[in-house]
Amino acid sequence: MLKARGERGCCDRCAGATGSADAVRVARRRLLKDAVFRPQAALMPDAGGPAPDAGPLTRAVTGTVLDVSPQVLMIGEPGGRPGSEQRFALTSDATAWRGKQLEPTELRQGDRVIIRLHPTRRGVADRIWANIGRVTGTIIEHASDFMVVDEGVTRRRQIVVVPPRAAGRIQVRFPTLQPGYLIDIIGLRGPDALEGLIPATSQPAYPAGRRPEAPLVSGFIPDAISGSATWHEPAGEPAGVLGVAYPALDPAAGCAEDAARGHLRGYARMPYLAVGSFLLVRNDCNGASCTLPVTGCAAVARLFNDRCVTCGTSPRGRVADLTEASFVALGGELDKGCFNATITIGR
Repeated sequence: MLKARGERGCCDRCAGATGSADAVRVARRRLLKDAVFRPQAALMPDAGGPAPDAGPLTRAVTGTVLDVSPQVLMIGEPGGRPGSEQRFALTSDATAWRGKQLEPTELRQGDRVIIRLHPTRRGVADRIWANIGRVTGTIIEHASDFMVVDEGVTRRRQIVVVPPRAAGRIQVRFPTLQPGYLIDIIGLRGPDALEGLIPATSQPAYPAGRRPEAPLVSGFIPDAISGSATWHEPAGEPAGVLGVAYPALDPAAGCAEDAARGHLRGYARMPYLAVGSFLLVRNDCNGASCTLPVTGCAAVARLFNDRCVTCGTSPRGRVADLTEASFVALGGELDKGCFNATITIGR
């Protein structure tokens, strides 16, 4: 099996961090990262929603399938300590996805799952996604049976294999599968590659390096900014963490993404924020909202000037790149890829 080329990094790896001032900045960012990723008992969903506690998330839970029956799904970690398993009731309305819609009883032992719990019934699974993955970035190599995608310098390069059954659907939305063009694909995560099945958006007509400039906006940047919210796979984040990668991380943070991409501005007009800042993220499709910490940079999101059409049509630009757990807890459907969103900067 092909191996992705390139090395995994993290936003702590700042370009040119050689002097004492840079060393202090790197250390500070690591402290901020630790503060954001520790158990998130202080985070409170807005407007009456349940709050995550220091253990499993109340509304979104991740794990590995240990057993499944028509009534109960048990998850945990293989080889985990006895008693660490979690059991969730399955109702007749529960649905699952593993490349396509299926019955929860068709899940397999070893599947990595993300579960959205029933909004009013504790311990009851409402929606389950198994082995779902996503690759968002710039195509750097394309062959007849695979492509290599650059997701930014803070992530390792990804291999996407598109099976014949999905090729037509993907090429309708991504007609230019050539180096230099953007791609955003959802599919089944394998150990070495993503099996691409669903186009998460329509392909921008421009190469990644020639993104059109956003229109000028007069006056101050508003506190509330609308656009689309997407999600990303964990990369150096604990499973199930609540947080959001932000497309306009402060250049003073020294993120390696900004150094490599020349401080590219995003299409949506957004103020700079630091890691550890807080955003109120609202799902405009269902009204759910939650205050989330900024856990990293979303430099690739700045390259897209697309819209989300989950409910109506959002303004252009991606304003938030959520962790899987945050996206699910806010009512997003992972296999749809986005929801129309409004973010409000915390004060």
